Amino acid sequence: MKDLQLDLKLTQGLLDQAISQALEKFGKPACVAVCDAHGFLLGFSRADAAPVRSIALAQQKAYTATRMGVSTAAFLARLRSEDISIGYFCDPLLTALPGGALLLDATGRVIGAIGVSGLTPAQDQEIADAGTETLSLYQQTGR
Repeated sequence: MKDLQLDLKLTQGLLDQAISQALEKFGKPACVAVCDAHGFLLGFSRADAAPVRSIALAQQKAYTATRMGVSTAAFLARLRSEDISIGYFCDPLLTALPGGALLLDATGRVIGAIGVSGLTPAQDQEIADAGTETLSLYQQTGR
């Protein structure tokens, strides 16, 4: 199998799927960002009427997941369990709000991340985690 890359088509599919799931499952609009393995933005989508504050948050959640190598929910748990301030990481773009999830290829290699904002933190994380499932299905079927 060829190395999976987050190209424009796959990125757009992840954005569309997450926006649709937020509306269908929770009846609310959301913002969704997909970044590459280094945290740089590949694609962004804002559903009609999604909160303006969620634009930056979705991007920061995707960025944080790649930079920290875990979901933002796991990062928040680490900060709490180790009683660490997020400021110690010296990166003002990090956020510990749940809603960011890593995107992995079939071998477990990080190829990027997805960030969701506009719902409750738990709902954001649920939609982001569903993005990882969408990617897994894509790898199995090619669509």
